[in-house]
Amino acid sequence: MDMTIRPMTPQERMYSYTQSQQIMGQTGCIGHLRGDLGAYWGNFFCLWEKHNADLDTNAFNVEFNSISDAMRFDPQYGGILKDQQSMRDYCCRHPESSFGNDREYGFRADTAQYAYLLRLNPNQGENNLYIYCYRRDFLDRHMKHAERGIRFITPGYKELFRIPDGDSIRIIRGDGTHTDKTCRYIDDAHVEVGSGWDRIFHICQFAEQMERCGNTVIPLRSSLPEQCYVFVESVNDIGIMNKGESGYTRSDGTTTLKKVNQAVVDTCNESEGVTKAQAAAMLAGSMFGWATPAADPANYDGQGIAIKPKHIDRGDAR
Repeated sequence: MDMTIRPMTPQERMYSYTQSQQIMGQTGCIGHLRGDLGAYWGNFFCLWEKHNADLDTNAFNVEFNSISDAMRFDPQYGGILKDQQSMRDYCCRHPESSFGNDREYGFRADTAQYAYLLRLNPNQGENNLYIYCYRRDFLDRHMKHAERGIRFITPGYKELFRIPDGDSIRIIRGDGTHTDKTCRYIDDAHVEVGSGWDRIFHICQFAEQMERCGNTVIPLRSSLPEQCYVFVESVNDIGIMNKGESGYTRSDGTTTLKKVNQAVVDTCNESEGVTKAQAAAMLAGSMFGWATPAADPANYDGQGIAIKPKHIDRGDAR
């Protein structure tokens, strides 16, 4: 069996759940297996759900049965699906596979033609296993295109901002209320916004609908913290800022000494895992709008200093 197994990337984790029909079609999702290993070796209870009948071929089924058996019985694959304890040991040996909690771990198994995304939960009493099966070329192509990000534009096609696939936006209504929506990349001209039967839009259609309703759309970048401390030097304040909101709340810990205030901000942010680049971007977003490039931490260095755009040499002036 020519198969490789490695921990999933953060981008791949999104595809280890059931997606919309649009995304499952573009990624070549054949179906998924939901299983329970039971507490003892030999127990294996599973249910198959088909997503694309055209891709559910005999050749796929032969291979899927073969790789399933290999991950259960072949010791070279570490006993990943042997039983609950073996699965738990395998996950512990690969801490980078964690989804950020002690419940879910993700691995990708590749063969020449197919990709298998394993979402594992080694806790007893719950479904231990989900395997989402893809045509490897379809999945890789879609994820490569999705790296371009999701564009949000004006009705006149002026780009306002981009967000990574899987990030969220905030739709702010005219009365000040808002709703947050997770967005998924469909292709360069289409986006999936939130959930529901009518969630897929052409990016221009979405822009026109937002304008017609008097709504404003801002990005809620996952690269930003939900909250952080900032030093507002112009008024010598320690401020507490929330992602997606304008302005700040003045902290009771503000002193009359600028150096002390800056040190307090740095210490508080460091204790919360907030980098100087993130704090600088949060300050810019709250002051100048969250769609501005200055609200993206990727545009700052490790000290929170804005990175100058690279000069493009266009040759001799004419």
